[in-house]
Amino acid sequence: MRKNNVILQTTTKVAFFIIFLFSIHIFFAGHFAPGGGFVGGLLTTGAIVLLLLAYDLETIQATLPFNFTIVIGVGLLLALGTAAGSIFFDVPFFTHAFGHFQLPLFGDTELHTAMLFDAGVYLVVVGAAITIIQSIGGDD
Repeated sequence: MRKNNVILQTTTKVAFFIIFLFSIHIFFAGHFAPGGGFVGGLLTTGAIVLLLLAYDLETIQATLPFNFTIVIGVGLLLALGTAAGSIFFDVPFFTHAFGHFQLPLFGDTELHTAMLFDAGVYLVVVGAAITIIQSIGGDD
């Protein structure tokens, strides 16, 4: 039976969002500084594990109703699709495209297909790690 840890749960709610927002920052900064999909995915996994420590597995599964094995598949399709997309344009494998675009709220923005690849890696890392943790934590 679990005790009522109000201080731990309240602190975890705040820390989860700080860690999650930092993981998003690391994800986007990965093109120009250290970081990217792998490190951002690990930070997101760490934030979810913090929630699992403060609450129980059933509460977190109800809060985050994702099938993380499907998240792994979507990430793999995204990563492999952007890597293999170069085949359709007759350029070497893993050749990424980029360009400058005028977006209404952001102004002049540079968009890369490498970001889509990093998003796939992010999803694979989060999906695989949480699937492993849920399978270990779900055993009685």
